[in-house]
Order: sequence, then structure tokens, then C-alpha cells
Amino acid sequence: MSGARRALLACGLLALAGAWLGPLPQWAPQYFSAHMGMHVIVVAIAAPLLAGALGSARCDPVRRWPGLFHPLPTSVIELVVIWTWHAPALHHLSRHHGWALAIEQASFLTVSLMLWLSAFGGDTAPRLPRAAAGVAGLLMTSMHMTLLGVLLALAPRSLYGHGSAAMDDQQWGGILMLAGGGISYLAGGLVLLSRMLDGVVPAPGGRRGTNPAEHR
Repeated sequence: MSGARRALLACGLLALAGAWLGPLPQWAPQYFSAHMGMHVIVVAIAAPLLAGALGSARCDPVRRWPGLFHPLPTSVIELVVIWTWHAPALHHLSRHHGWALAIEQASFLTVSLMLWLSAFGGDTAPRLPRAAAGVAGLLMTSMHMTLLGVLLALAPRSLYGHGSAAMDDQQWGGILMLAGGGISYLAGGLVLLSRMLDGVVPAPGGRRGTNPAEHR
């Protein structure tokens, strides 16, 4: 693993440590925004960093099982997982029971890492089709995370508590989702799209592809 990949891996693990071992889990039962902060750090910071470290490397699972890592179905799975855990009953369960919080956070990391790897990893499938599907998957995820953030920030009542303080807390949580989740996936999709347009989508083994126009 190159020095750059090791740096990405270290940053991703540090982000996970900050989310899971820092003060946020202790604050989450009281503050919705703290719980949302954990979510955003995992899916929008740690997952892309870890995918950058593992994508197209020898340990990249997409290289071994490309059929399990198609970006579009994976993005749908992530949508279902994220929206399901934000249903009031399940969200309350995860905020007030450590075992439920562990399952929730593990599922967030799993589906988000699968999506980022599906978009940027692999070398056993044609890169351009995978990259195109990756752009669609990341942009779709950005859209539904943005929608969730808007719904939380602009909801006429608190979904996860009572009183004006809970309402304000929910609005801050929605803003975190907008600023973190939506923007991160949008940026990932645009980066992948720009690589496609420039003809430098990573080729098998992590090598850069070439623009077909150069060979005409």
C-alpha cells in the first residue's frame, strides 16, 4: 500500500474513532444533532477516505466480487438503510440502547463503504460503465440525503422529541445532513464525472485510463 493510501486509511480510521470513541455517543441520547454528527462523520468522511485507501488495491473487495458491488443497487440499499434508521421508533431505539446504536452505526458504515467502493474501486469490470453507474449512484444518494436534511430542518414539528429545544436540535441535525452527507456524495459524483469526461477514469490495477480520442 502506497504512502498516500496509508494516509487515507489512517485518516478514515481516525474519523471513525472520533465518531465512535469521542463524546458524541454520550451526547446522542440527549441531542439529536450529536447522533446525526456520528452519522455524517461515518458516511460522508470515514467511508470515502477508507474507500480511497482500499479502492483498486489488492485488498479491494470489488476486485474479488464485482457482482456484489454494483453502484446503483448499492445506492438503493443505502437509501433503505438510512431512511429506515431515521424512522422515529428505530431512531429512538438507537439513541437510547447501546446495542442498537452499534448495529445502526455498523450498517451505516457497511452500506456507505460498499457504495464508495462500488464507484471508485474494482478492476475486473469495465471501468467506464462502472464509473458511469458510480456517478448515478453517488448523485442519487446525494439527492436523498439532501431531501432528508431538508425534511428534518424544515419539519413543522419535532419528530424525535418535544419542546422548542428538541425542534431546534432537529433543525441543526438536518443542517448537518445537508452540509455533510449531501455535499460529500455530490462532490464524489462530480469528481468521478470529471474523470470520465477527461478520459482518466482509473483503469485496472489503479493505472489511469487514456482518452480514446488520443488514439484516433
